[in-house]
Amino acid sequence: MLQVHNIHTHYGLSHVVQGINLDVADGEVIGIFGRNGVGKTTLLKTIAGWLRPSSGEIRLDGQHLNGQPPDRICRAGVGFVPEDRRIFPGLTVEENLTLGFLQVPRRSAANSRARLDLVYDRLPRLRERRNQLGTTLSGGEQQMLAMARVMVGEPKVLLVDEPSEGLAPMIVSEIYSILSDMKRAGRTILLVEQNVSKALDLCDRFVAIERGRVVLDGDARNEMDRERLLSIIAL
Repeated sequence: MLQVHNIHTHYGLSHVVQGINLDVADGEVIGIFGRNGVGKTTLLKTIAGWLRPSSGEIRLDGQHLNGQPPDRICRAGVGFVPEDRRIFPGLTVEENLTLGFLQVPRRSAANSRARLDLVYDRLPRLRERRNQLGTTLSGGEQQMLAMARVMVGEPKVLLVDEPSEGLAPMIVSEIYSILSDMKRAGRTILLVEQNVSKALDLCDRFVAIERGRVVLDGDARNEMDRERLLSIIAL
């Protein structure tokens, strides 16, 4: 479904992503691991169009994406949940959610309402707070809102950056329950996460990144691959 071929991305003179290749199958969940500053978030932002690659190619279902503006990449089927969540401060929970429908142009009002109700059924806490400003929610609720805003658009590929960062264990479990539901529904997910053990239980496969390059491509269910990953992260 998603092909990332020899992608290079710079921040000014800093060469952050240095020739990453990644093929992602339909319905596959892939973890992207590594220490801070190795290029994980930069890779997600490049796929989502938030950063323009210096060279290389990104394709979704054969459609050329790299260099396209973020809104076009979003409408092509790439949903991005950034680490800072990007909740719009002047909008209510429901207004934040309805922005997710911009991913699916020409959807009918009845279809949009039905999709919103499905998300509320899965996340009743958001239904209870639908008229609150999004920024008045707790950190965990804001993370749920950021994920739900992408969910309403039913993207082909979901990019999730550090979903458990700074959250209590109970909330982390709930976030991963949502991700597990999405996996069972056949969603394709790329997950950047510092909580390696939690993420590996969700993932089918993983890559480890060092200095902007993939240094390990492993099977999340293979104990030797998991041990090699932990040794790389601990270096």
